Amino acid sequence: MSVRGENSFLRITLLLFGFFVCFTSSEAAIKKYQFDIQVKNVSRLCHAKPIVTVNGMYPGPTIYAREGDRVLINVTNHAQYNMSIHWHGLKQYRNGWADGPAYITQCPIQTGNSYTYDFNVTGQRGTLWWHAHILWLRATVHGAIVIMPPQGTPFPFPQPHSEQIILLGEWWNADVEAIEKQGNQMGLPPNMSDAHTINGKPGPLFPCSEKHTFAMEVEPGKTYLLRIINAALNDELFFAIAGHNMTVVEVDAVYAKPFSTDSILIAPGQTTNVLVQANRVPGRYFMAARSFIDAPVPVDNKTATAILQYKGIPNTVMPALAELPAPNDTAFALSYSQKLRSLNSPQFPANVPLNVSRNLFYTVGLGKNPCATCLNGTRFLASLNNISFTMPQVGLLQAHYFNTKGVFTADFPDKPPTPFNYTGAPLTANLKTSQGTRVSKIAFNSTVELVIQDTNLLTVESHPFHLHGYNFFVVGTGVGNFDPTKDPANYNLVDPMERNTVGVPTGGWTAIRFQANNPGVWFMHCHLELHTGWGLKTAFLVEDGPGPDQTVLPPPADLPPC
Repeated sequence: MSVRGENSFLRITLLLFGFFVCFTSSEAAIKKYQFDIQVKNVSRLCHAKPIVTVNGMYPGPTIYAREGDRVLINVTNHAQYNMSIHWHGLKQYRNGWADGPAYITQCPIQTGNSYTYDFNVTGQRGTLWWHAHILWLRATVHGAIVIMPPQGTPFPFPQPHSEQIILLGEWWNADVEAIEKQGNQMGLPPNMSDAHTINGKPGPLFPCSEKHTFAMEVEPGKTYLLRIINAALNDELFFAIAGHNMTVVEVDAVYAKPFSTDSILIAPGQTTNVLVQANRVPGRYFMAARSFIDAPVPVDNKTATAILQYKGIPNTVMPALAELPAPNDTAFALSYSQKLRSLNSPQFPANVPLNVSRNLFYTVGLGKNPCATCLNGTRFLASLNNISFTMPQVGLLQAHYFNTKGVFTADFPDKPPTPFNYTGAPLTANLKTSQGTRVSKIAFNSTVELVIQDTNLLTVESHPFHLHGYNFFVVGTGVGNFDPTKDPANYNLVDPMERNTVGVPTGGWTAIRFQANNPGVWFMHCHLELHTGWGLKTAFLVEDGPGPDQTVLPPPADLPPC
């Protein structure tokens, strides 16, 4: 059955979350979910407020599927905000209509309307996640995606006794959209969050949190799989469990060479699967999450906690404290990222592109532009290659597919217009950053190498970049300025980590490679929501290929109007 076939039969509204209908066949199943976007009153940190949710849940429901399944998720918007949802990390081959970023692949779902995201899960298994992709609504509108291997296919690591989703997030006492709007009006960064959360709960180190603490029960001697997701808006996070090591086995739904660590580093948008053995003296142990920041930038540095509790241990036992790396532990961050390697087994090979046909070099810049109505007469903005991206009012994929003129230009430069000492002394000069809706056109099946270079425009800072529609291989990373004559010699072209979101180190660079075999318009942006809003984003327009299965699929009949 085709992805968009028989819409009238398949687009059925299901009234209960978690209930799905499976039409089994020899190859796959069809899984259906109903997402009702609705406002619900929620209390944290002694503050109650209305938040936008899916099905009244915070965090939202988990999508379960198997590799090869077809998934239909009908989203009905009952909230006052326009809505779109992105299925983060799903490749959506030829099917950008189901990708979800507002004004990139669709116009948002307006209040009172519905849209069915209809996609196949092809060649992927592991932990991904979904989230709102408009305004700052993903602060509360997010949840996990768990893709199991095909029936009869085991994990390439010891089978766990059970598994647990660990969603890391942020909480604001005030209305998140009001905070974002105020920051935009003043031309300043919005107020930072009031707490970090683990599965929506800040833990006992915060006031009024006795019942807002997540606890996971374990049995001595058993092994558990934790599916960890960083759903925070603006903070890279360390995560650790007191007294217990973790074995990393997967990142961004790609199997990794297992390695043991006492802490992990996970950026917004990333997922990490770890195995944890309940091999300590039975007791209660804190799980903890706190920001990593090695630049002079203010962040929420408060620690969220949850409890790993051995079966039979009473709640009166004081949990052991977890030791996290120092908030500015750059050495740990760099060392940890270097340990991430693709499994690269015969069953799960790392098909690294070796011959590059298109070289791109993008510089990250922060700056200030004049703003007569702003508090200090200036407004923060962010750019790639000195271009701050302006969001259109029509979906870019629609404009591309229907050849609508005047929405975007396909002339994003392959390199910055003015080279300089990118990571030298701090530069406060305005480089006359331009603004526009400019995308990069990529020929179908090109092999692309993209080097993303941090700069010291205003300040250096780490940036997690996410590419929609693709995985990519992280072939190199370094501190300082990228040297195109020397650094490629040190690339890992054997077993680099394959993923969909990668951190560019503070004052450094990261090189990625991918094969542009998925036609459509695909968003690429910093996954710090603050920077995305300031314009740190662009898109790739990957042209159609010559074959019948190498072109963008026709749009669905219920695509939201603009």
